[in-house]
Amino acid sequence: MEGIVRGILEDVRLRGDAAVLDYTERFDGVRPENLRVTAEEIRRAADAVDPALLDAMREAAENIADFHRRQVRQGFISAEKDGIVMGQRVLPLACVGVYVPGGTAAYPSTVLMDVVPAKIAGVGRIVMVTPPGRDGAIPNAILAAASIAGVDEIYRVGGAQAVGALCYGTQTLPQVDKIVGPGNIYVATAKKQVYGLVDIDMIAGPSDILIVADESADAAFVAADMLGQAEHDELAASVLVTTSGALAELVRAQLEAQLDGLSRADIARASLLRNGRILLAENLDQALATANALAPEHLELCVAASFEWLPKVRNAGSVFLGHHTPEALGDYFAGPNHTLPTGGSARFYSPLSVDDYVKKSSFLHYSADALKKSADKVIAFAESEGLTAHAESIRVRLP
Repeated sequence: MEGIVRGILEDVRLRGDAAVLDYTERFDGVRPENLRVTAEEIRRAADAVDPALLDAMREAAENIADFHRRQVRQGFISAEKDGIVMGQRVLPLACVGVYVPGGTAAYPSTVLMDVVPAKIAGVGRIVMVTPPGRDGAIPNAILAAASIAGVDEIYRVGGAQAVGALCYGTQTLPQVDKIVGPGNIYVATAKKQVYGLVDIDMIAGPSDILIVADESADAAFVAADMLGQAEHDELAASVLVTTSGALAELVRAQLEAQLDGLSRADIARASLLRNGRILLAENLDQALATANALAPEHLELCVAASFEWLPKVRNAGSVFLGHHTPEALGDYFAGPNHTLPTGGSARFYSPLSVDDYVKKSSFLHYSADALKKSADKVIAFAESEGLTAHAESIRVRLP
């Protein structure tokens, strides 16, 4: 896998568009006449989308924007010491690439979650890539969501070749500063390999949910939320930790009862067999300790007085409180970002945010008098480290 992806990236670096088109034909079964999606294609796609879905996407975009506006950071300047001015500037990235998965399903929610925070951060150029179907087309809902979110350019390319094109730039695709968005194992591997040449958001693995529930929880609700996670992927993990043995049995029965009606029942069943768990805890403190140890992507607190338990949560990508806050709200509509750390990485990673689309730069000014007052201390540091040129850069400025 590593070698295959490395070869694709190097080929794209050397041959640009020609390599991108060759791999698109090989992996997606189509050789597009034009890599870039036209404004007319985007307009037609939006016209073809169900108006109810368009309304839902517009409102979701507003919710996402409202949440992420609260994350905007301001720079600062300090001149509290005589002759010394220092501060920090917060600057948006110039160009960001957004990868949107293709394949068997279209994910307009990914477009909104990845693009809206970038717009709020002030990113100058947002470039979206997504694999085409065998007819060369992009799903209408994806293009409509891109229009709503404010994407500047859209290209019909996916896989590791898309990551390479965004990293190195081609005759058609621009080189970007950062690549965000989920993808298959080839995309994830490519992102890992180009990190350092460009920034990336995170290496996302299979999705997961952990539900902490007490006797107040509704078994049908809990089972539905576990299945909602399981239908993503056979490798997805759905875990219930409960203080109630009776609830555990009811949830087990509900899982079987609800499975048969699902469009992706086979995937959900395989996921539960592989990574589904129902665990009994002695009390909620033990249940929360288990949650913190596993550091889930999604954590539901289906317990009485759920807000009272929130301070005990240390490791979770996103927390859903109470019996009427299913994880699906966060996936699509509520506002907090659904791009979350997976595989236990919530111990040290955060959800995608406005912070991911900005960089910080510090600045400093000393007057001659201020430099003179600090000179001896700086020289002492430099000489202790054997860096005499550093020390001389101070001395040469002294009267």
